[in-house]
Amino acid sequence: MTLFEELKFRGFINQCTDESTLDKIIKKNSISLYIGFDCTAKSLHVGSLIQIMIMRLFQKYGHTPIVLIGKGTTRIGDPSGKDETRKMLSEKEIGQNADNIKKVFNKLLTFKLNNNKAIFRDNSKWLAKLNYVDFLREYGKHFTINKMLSFDSVKLRLDREQSLSFVEFNYMIFQAYDFYELFVRENCILQIGGSDQWGNIVNGVELIRRTKAKESFGLTTPLLTNANGEKMGKTADGAVWLDEKLLSPYDYWQFWRNVDDRDVIRFIKLFTDMNVKKIKEVEVSKSIDINELKSILADEATALLHGKENAKKAKDVANKVFSGKSISDDLPTLKLKNNDFNEKVLIYQLIVNVGFASSNSESRKLIRGKGVKKNREIIEDEMTEILKNDLLDNKEILISVGKKKHFRVIIK
Repeated sequence: MTLFEELKFRGFINQCTDESTLDKIIKKNSISLYIGFDCTAKSLHVGSLIQIMIMRLFQKYGHTPIVLIGKGTTRIGDPSGKDETRKMLSEKEIGQNADNIKKVFNKLLTFKLNNNKAIFRDNSKWLAKLNYVDFLREYGKHFTINKMLSFDSVKLRLDREQSLSFVEFNYMIFQAYDFYELFVRENCILQIGGSDQWGNIVNGVELIRRTKAKESFGLTTPLLTNANGEKMGKTADGAVWLDEKLLSPYDYWQFWRNVDDRDVIRFIKLFTDMNVKKIKEVEVSKSIDINELKSILADEATALLHGKENAKKAKDVANKVFSGKSISDDLPTLKLKNNDFNEKVLIYQLIVNVGFASSNSESRKLIRGKGVKKNREIIEDEMTEILKNDLLDNKEILISVGKKKHFRVIIK
């Protein structure tokens, strides 16, 4: 199977500027490609994972991925897919976010010595040095307002009569210039991005053609949604972060274990390293039920990001919690002292303390909605306390919030 055949089988391709020519080139030669990631948050979430996985696949076939950390463009703000102007971050915040984001790539791409090791680049290295007048004279002449207004990232904002700042309007020019710089510096001939980046990517291809009379390529991945049409990356409980400090391996495993039945095979193709032959086997197999497939997805995806040991531990914790036989030591834990019971120990307060609700009112609402269990039994009174005789085996209590979140309370 060729790279393009596997990309199509797994569902990575949405649009490509010249697929047949690019396919011929990558069959014969190793190329450099890049994807840009702005530093707007402390971590990337699962919505960015499709971009990382396509770089991983290109690297597997012998090509060199360039991870462009957008410390420069983060200072501006990308209007693509946004309803409002992005919050401006300080230089310190941008730097901290960039450092955290790099940790994710170190887990999923190979940066060790080999012929096609992945590399980091930072676009502030060239964007921060630009003289704006010289930049407009040299490169601005290659962009027309007419064409820029036609791109969805701009057009949709204007059609909805939502403001678009001049700073944001410049973003697509700077992204095109990023491609130009990487073409010159790294002989990078391919930019990849999400479907909302198509206009920005085409601008870069055009800029290279006009200034260097050379060929380059653009490729976009599909907008990632679940079977209900909801954007991947966020849930009702918040973002599905790729940093274990923001989302534990157990919660990450649970996210994949609880995807919609209709998404399982598609997500196995996109978010695991399972080989094509094996995927085809499980896709048609009638001996594997949907829950077993979900468990395979959760195991594979979690092992990829957090390691096999953490994936196994997450699965073991889930099995213990849902089997009802015991409470795992690996669950989030709150420790109480005996003298805490001199006053009321209210469950809704413990839920807030462990971070499963943002406020007392939210926590109490969860209880009223029958979304909280004590030792696997639903509680309905929002003022329910924990009593010493609630202790299982004289040592611990299991509190469940919804189907996915569990913590234990123990007495020190």
